[in-house]
Amino acid sequence: MLFLLTRILGKKQISQLTFFEYVTGITLGELAGFMSTDMEAHYMLGVTAMLVWFLVPLGVELLTLKSKRLRDWFEGKGTVVIKEGKVLEDNLKKERYTSDELLEQLRTKNVFNLADVEFAMLEASGDLSVLLKKENQPLTPKHLGITVAPEQESQAVIMDGEIMLEPLATLGFSVEWLKTELGKIGVTKDNVFLGQVDSYGQLTVDLYDDMLKVPAPQEKKLLMATLKKCQADLVLFGLSTQNQEARDMYEQCANDMDQLVRQMTPLLKR
Repeated sequence: MLFLLTRILGKKQISQLTFFEYVTGITLGELAGFMSTDMEAHYMLGVTAMLVWFLVPLGVELLTLKSKRLRDWFEGKGTVVIKEGKVLEDNLKKERYTSDELLEQLRTKNVFNLADVEFAMLEASGDLSVLLKKENQPLTPKHLGITVAPEQESQAVIMDGEIMLEPLATLGFSVEWLKTELGKIGVTKDNVFLGQVDSYGQLTVDLYDDMLKVPAPQEKKLLMATLKKCQADLVLFGLSTQNQEARDMYEQCANDMDQLVRQMTPLLKR
């Protein structure tokens, strides 16, 4: 019964709890404990109490979905503890947060120098959200002006040596294709603990036999090499012909291939 009630209340009951969810979770657990150990009390009294403590937070949750004021009252609001690189001591005292606790929370975010922080907020759940200063943020392809291809979810096509038909069909591949790919790397499906295929058709596997080395996927590298070879061949054909019209055609095709290679580079080199 406790499991069913918690499932209905949702995933927030097992994540970072707000004050109200914390109280609700403790109370439901205590009631379940009393019901399973107190043999003298009537069983239905405990069931009624659990249902009440289930309906109250469920009703509050539905109400807070529609009211910002109720959300702030029941769940609390975040508190800014660092702003523009300065620690707000008054806000720390308001939350009864010590400097040691602040530094500890920063270390959990891999921040070991307070001077690197631009902004930090203590969320209602108790977690600390940190924004580093611009010069201390990790470098991304966007900072370098590089366009990268979109990443999609990989599908597990083999689990515990068994082929998963639904994920394989989602990617548009067949069982025969999968067996062919396994044959390329020299393994059988029975020896595969976990096999995944990304959205670009590359198969990666983890084997039961950890001593067996599996070659890394080479499809993207081979395709990139083929495209560059085609471009080089077009340039070579243009240099070897005496016909000006054919030379211009090969040069134009080589330029088109160069543009194609540039467009494909973010996808094939990730």
